[in-house]
Amino acid sequence: MSEKKVKNFVKKRYGHLAKEGTSCCGPSSIDVGKAIGYTKKDLSGVPEAANMGLGCGNPVALASLRKGEVVLDLGSGAGLDVFLAAKKVGPKGKVIGVDMTEEMLAKARGLSEKYGYKNVEFRLGEIENLPLDDDSVDAVISNCVINLSVDKNRVFREAYRVLRRGGRLMVSDLVTEGVLPDKIKKSFEAWASCVAGALEKDVYLRAIKDVGFRDVRIVSESPYEICVSKELKGKITSVKVSALKPAMP
Repeated sequence: MSEKKVKNFVKKRYGHLAKEGTSCCGPSSIDVGKAIGYTKKDLSGVPEAANMGLGCGNPVALASLRKGEVVLDLGSGAGLDVFLAAKKVGPKGKVIGVDMTEEMLAKARGLSEKYGYKNVEFRLGEIENLPLDDDSVDAVISNCVINLSVDKNRVFREAYRVLRRGGRLMVSDLVTEGVLPDKIKKSFEAWASCVAGALEKDVYLRAIKDVGFRDVRIVSESPYEICVSKELKGKITSVKVSALKPAMP
């Protein structure tokens, strides 16, 4: 499966979801949000339409964001984690969301304007080719998006590039326990559902280490069964991974 075909299919799927305002499976967005780590306070403190039930964790809760920091969200979608992070960094900080889907960006920008967020920005771009300068952010977060990329090594290299020295990475993502069947890995539907592109856990962690990150560790993990078919039960895990860009070259 070519990278271009996968990317086009994913863009089309998420563009449709943005227009429809729905999750990719049966459970409500609120139910999914609570199941993957968002509190009632989290969800009530941001625009309701920003929660589309598309994540697999709550990276903001574990990123230890501080006032005045600049934060980047990879694959920001409708802006849920951007809006949550904006509260953490305060008016002197800034949160930048990058997404390749125009419809998602339009939705996020509309919510930002409607609810008066002054310290957020949404940029069109691919997470493999980030529209940011070198050494320009303090923290990079992402929520169940890196698995959608065919070139994950490049994603992690880009995250490393834009982070300042001493900056940190905190991502929620899906990984596999063992190798998935070929019919799953070759399914466009499975790619768009965050399954086919998921790496084995050890491979995922090694990809982060290989670009230069240190102190790479799994902060928490749990079986992921939301929208997962019976044949994949027990084979998909939600992980929250943290890593640091060394303070010195």
